Amino acid sequence: MESACHEKVGLLTSWWLKLKAMSAMITCKVSELAKMTKKLGQDDPRRIVHSFKVGFALTLVSLFYYYQPLYNNFGVSAMWAVMTVVVVFEFSVGATLGKGLNRTMATLVAGALGIGAHHLASLSGQIGKPIVIGVFVFLQAATSTFIRFFPKIKARYDYGLLIFILTFSLISVSGFRDDEILELAHKRLSTIFIGGSACVIISIVVCPVWAGEDLHNLIANNIEKLGNFLEGFGDQYFKTLEDVESKDDKAFLQGYKTVLNSKASEDSLANFARWEPGHGRFLFRHPWKQYLQVGTSTRQCAYRIEALHSRLTSDNQVSPEVLIKIQESCTKLSLETGKALKELALGFKEMTKSPSVDTHIAKAKAAAKSLRSLLKSGLWEDAALLEVMPAATVGSLLLDVFNCSEKIIESVNELAQLAKFETVEATVSPEKLDTKKQNNPNRDCPHVVVTIIELPQVIPETGKKNGSHQQMEV
Repeated sequence: MESACHEKVGLLTSWWLKLKAMSAMITCKVSELAKMTKKLGQDDPRRIVHSFKVGFALTLVSLFYYYQPLYNNFGVSAMWAVMTVVVVFEFSVGATLGKGLNRTMATLVAGALGIGAHHLASLSGQIGKPIVIGVFVFLQAATSTFIRFFPKIKARYDYGLLIFILTFSLISVSGFRDDEILELAHKRLSTIFIGGSACVIISIVVCPVWAGEDLHNLIANNIEKLGNFLEGFGDQYFKTLEDVESKDDKAFLQGYKTVLNSKASEDSLANFARWEPGHGRFLFRHPWKQYLQVGTSTRQCAYRIEALHSRLTSDNQVSPEVLIKIQESCTKLSLETGKALKELALGFKEMTKSPSVDTHIAKAKAAAKSLRSLLKSGLWEDAALLEVMPAATVGSLLLDVFNCSEKIIESVNELAQLAKFETVEATVSPEKLDTKKQNNPNRDCPHVVVTIIELPQVIPETGKKNGSHQQMEV
């Protein structure tokens, strides 16, 4: 009896421990889900607004099903409006407008061709009607599917071709059993147009998210990340070599990595931006394609920076003599190139052309010329080749990064010309102004007029010339 009681107690205890562990696990999962939800909302509050917009659009088009007079006019076809909202409403205005226009135009064209195919099939009699319809369905499906493989078509009109295949097939096949083919096509086209219009209007009017603006900011931020890395690389590299300390945990040294994987986002945003109407600073027919060229140049520079970044954690020993020779040129080249890219990113974001970029590039060119001379002069004359190679590699990579940075600046200047960026006159930085004020404390005082009067020389009788006398009046 006692052993049986002990077994029951042990069984209950094990079950209780399992239940307690499961409860703790569920609590942990819920806590993680809550933190993830909070992070998603904090990273981009527009996601929360977009969710409410979709809910509002669905509720609005659902009235066609709830309100009896509207249901009497459209019937079951009212569900096409709901389906349109679900598949068309996207995060940005460009994506929503592109999908809406694709769906509407594809439905319109496919509906017209479907009615024409039904009419031709009806002329063939009851025996030939299904054969003709089947042939038309096969031809349009095969042709449209092949057209979808064209890269430019797939990028912009893939969804429209998909809807074209679906609508043409549905109308053609439905017309075989339903004589009211015109009414069927009219109802479906009307409800799809209503659903698409609701999506587009709500997307534009209620807290719009513009894909073009996101693309613009993405390119600017990518350029700025490269500038941040280069601006601090020189000091970090030579400090790492001297102190034998890794600086790989620095945030500004890791920012370039997001640039390497930005191609898909840039292509998608550029495609959506071409659908958007003129808005804000982005006028109609804004040169969105040029943004892709800037993004390509930025990624090419980021790949070279990745190779440069690997030198921070390298264990290769560098000769101190060689290090001293190239330190000044490398540091200046990296610093000035980074400043130029940061100034370029700032002007790009504000859609202005800053002349300070040319100033930093001129200084970087001088440093690059000096570094090339050092690399050609033979740094290995008094040192082993293995001690020189790491430093020479860094110098060569920096020169390569500088060349890529010049390509970025050229592509941005071309974009600035096409988009008509404003030109900003060069101004003195606040740091220089503070320095001038310290050197000249009277700069902010009222103007002081100084008049210097030189008296004529008087030659005494003795024939000796007295020194000239000057009088200062303030």
